[in-house]
Amino acid sequence: MKKHLALLLLLSLVIQTFAPILGVHAAGNVPASDPEQKARVLLAQMTPQEKVGQLFLVSFKGTDVSEQSQIYDLVKNHFIGGVVLDQANDNFTGEDTLVNAQNLIAGLQSVALSEDTFKSNSTDIQASKRQIPLFIGISQEGDESPNDQILTGMTPLANEMAIGATWNTANAEATGQVLGRELHDIGFNMLFGPSLDVLDSVRTVDSEDLGVRTFGGDPFWVGEMGKAYIQGVHEGSTDQIAVIAKNFPGRGSADRPAEDEVATVRKSLEQLKQIELAPFFAVTNPSNDVSEQTDGLLVSHIRYQGFQGNIRATTKPVSLDSNALEQILSLDPISSWRQSGGVIVSDDLGTISIEKFFDPTGKSFDARQVAKTAFLAGNDLLYLGNIVSSGDENSYSSTIKILDLFVQKYQEDSSFAQKVDDSVLRILTLKYKLYSSFTMNLVLPDANALAQVGLSTQVTAQVASQAVTLISPDLADLDSVLPNPPQGNERIVFISDTVTAKQCSTCGSMLEFSADDFRNAVVKLYGQSGSAEIQDYHLTSMTFDDLESFLDQTGDVITLQDELASADWIVLSIVSDAQSGVSKELMRRFLSEKAELLRNKKVIGFAFNAPYYLDATDISKLTAYYGVYGKTTPFVNAAARALFQELVPSGNLPVSVQGVGYDIITATTPDPDQVIQLMVDENSSATATPGTPQLTPTAQTVYNVGDTLPIRTGIILDHNGHPVPDGTIVRFMIDTGSSSGSVETVETTTVSGVAKTTYRIPSKGLLGITVQAEPALVSQTLQLDITDKGGVLTAIEPTFLPTNTTGETSDASTTPPPAVLTAPDYHSEGLPTPGDWFLSTILILGLAASLYWLGSNRASTQWGIRWGVLSVAGGYLAYAYLVIGLPGSAYLISQSGSLIIALLSLGGSLLGWVAALVWWRVETNKNRKEHTG
Repeated sequence: MKKHLALLLLLSLVIQTFAPILGVHAAGNVPASDPEQKARVLLAQMTPQEKVGQLFLVSFKGTDVSEQSQIYDLVKNHFIGGVVLDQANDNFTGEDTLVNAQNLIAGLQSVALSEDTFKSNSTDIQASKRQIPLFIGISQEGDESPNDQILTGMTPLANEMAIGATWNTANAEATGQVLGRELHDIGFNMLFGPSLDVLDSVRTVDSEDLGVRTFGGDPFWVGEMGKAYIQGVHEGSTDQIAVIAKNFPGRGSADRPAEDEVATVRKSLEQLKQIELAPFFAVTNPSNDVSEQTDGLLVSHIRYQGFQGNIRATTKPVSLDSNALEQILSLDPISSWRQSGGVIVSDDLGTISIEKFFDPTGKSFDARQVAKTAFLAGNDLLYLGNIVSSGDENSYSSTIKILDLFVQKYQEDSSFAQKVDDSVLRILTLKYKLYSSFTMNLVLPDANALAQVGLSTQVTAQVASQAVTLISPDLADLDSVLPNPPQGNERIVFISDTVTAKQCSTCGSMLEFSADDFRNAVVKLYGQSGSAEIQDYHLTSMTFDDLESFLDQTGDVITLQDELASADWIVLSIVSDAQSGVSKELMRRFLSEKAELLRNKKVIGFAFNAPYYLDATDISKLTAYYGVYGKTTPFVNAAARALFQELVPSGNLPVSVQGVGYDIITATTPDPDQVIQLMVDENSSATATPGTPQLTPTAQTVYNVGDTLPIRTGIILDHNGHPVPDGTIVRFMIDTGSSSGSVETVETTTVSGVAKTTYRIPSKGLLGITVQAEPALVSQTLQLDITDKGGVLTAIEPTFLPTNTTGETSDASTTPPPAVLTAPDYHSEGLPTPGDWFLSTILILGLAASLYWLGSNRASTQWGIRWGVLSVAGGYLAYAYLVIGLPGSAYLISQSGSLIIALLSLGGSLLGWVAALVWWRVETNKNRKEHTG
């Protein structure tokens, strides 16, 4: 017996020793590539305490993860599923930020993956502990403070709106790649982002201001950018970062910050599907590449009025409303994504907004009920944040009570237990997707990886140069208002916002945007240390505080007055958001109160944030207004290059801007000035390329009655020259040449800017096919003449100008709108027009009549007739020269048109009269000699 016990103990020691190498405990024969099966095996071995712990993401103060710390206890003895690191909690230090962050994460993961035993609450004895890595989450949105948590060391990446202004998904992917790689190298494995909010309503000072934290205001493009960004993060992190897209189901229409109070939005579910939910559909669509799909959705605290059609019914915050959240999650493609393991994560349950909603009095807030409500609503992973119940000392004690409640419910309620098991299975499956086995060498990055962090500024520089947008005036009018950049003898005054930030509460302040940043960029690029296009001493900078002193007549007013009076250019840099509004109000005062001072000066505005804070009156007082969207060095450099006209603004506004009458939905409709290309769809899988349409198939395909004709458009462009959003309605108009004049209409929608359809040829005869995508009504025509031997398609360019249809709607059942035919251009072909003949005839006959009268009075009636006849002959001979097309005639007509025809006809008549005059002189002299002889 003792021998058997010894063998069992030895076997147990061997398993314990080699478990980390072989993989997760009791993984058995589970295929290494099947995360869900691995998760099921591990789930079956876990205690209720371990399962419950995996449901929670927690926060903690500071950087202490020693055995005496509260976070150590939560991770080791309560099996917390993850930790969120936040600047506000002082999780990042000011010096050696990245090294310390990497060490902090390594310390947390070491506790989670340790092979020690733990103290069981139920039995008060030591028990074996499962090794499961933590989710280490962060929100890092770009453009530094206030949207980034790590402010130094990492590459200063572009924010979402700057990426959206480029209208180039490659920029979103490249930015995501850098972010994914650098976060992975630090040790993070969960990213709260990107934000997929659609900014579809006008912002005011009192409403929530998304600022630059959105890709734009068009649902399709927000989804496209989101997919590319997510793909980039997955690629950059080698699929070891879980992407949690936010703020589901969208808070672009919210009227107040979610952190302060739960906003209520009056929208039905059908309205949400059209706007807010569209980007989330895009990143959960199983037909997309798996790298473009989000791993989870962060559910926002937002309420909806009229959600189910009843305008008087209001939901609870959707993150806590099981009925509302279930309805949204049941929509395709989200339901399919959910069934494939998609994880639902609650937004921070410790915010003031949730506390106010549950306990307006602030006296009886119960964190346990909040957590339970959020879980039963449908969230898998609960982000507790700094949640504290009324009467509890801190978040740690409230978290322990939440965990105890969930363990109790698990043991007493089988339905609750099943729900916990389902959520934990999703969580573990996601962790196995990140790591094939839960070992330290796979979970923690190489310590030397930090050497490559922060070195990808060129990606941000590319985004910055493509994002700069000329908001006012139009680019075509820029040369008239700014014909030249600043010259060497001109003076420039830079008036700028200043932005400061602190990495932690005890850290020193950092200047993220100073009054000298713009000036320094100009000096570096165009001053004496650069291309020497301007004198450094002609450049002066001041803050908006200085401007306020000048306006209020305090401080060194005389110096500021002199600087502004001698300036040729005044450059205003706006960085603050709508909530502060100080810079905007000071700028308004300056432009209004000092109008005389600004006379004949070039006043240029640069928005280094969202572009919609200025109204029409503000913008009208600026010579030019640019959108830059970001305040980091690459964006300031791009602004300097735009000021000196080295960079031609190529960005387009991704959101509506009322101040210039720009509406994003209108801007993304088809451009009415384009001619839509039309062609045979020879290869339905081929991707169209703008500007290179194939008008006809390369081989002359013969079509017969009964054949199916595949037709496609070229890429249909919007007002900004980008492909129109998917789902844009396109109508193919098919004229069968019937005696009734009826036109068949086939309606379809675009995919990647291209519309396709098929048409079965019904009979012999002439077939004409055009296409319309309102308001773009002009297209090429595909013409097919079917005979007994079949027919071959030909493409015909339009030869008409469309009538003005502004403000009119088109009925799909009617024929295309009437067109105005243009007259043949005879002059360009070197030929006279019928009008030219009529004008020449009048001139020739008029001159002939005058010469007849002159000849009759000076000589005789006979000579009058001769003068008139010869002048007519000369005129028509000259006109005939032009009509016949003799050498030089075509060139003269093409260059001068009717004028040269009239002059030559008149000249021919005069030559005819000269001939008649010479004849008369000869005859007169002859008769005189005969008479004298």
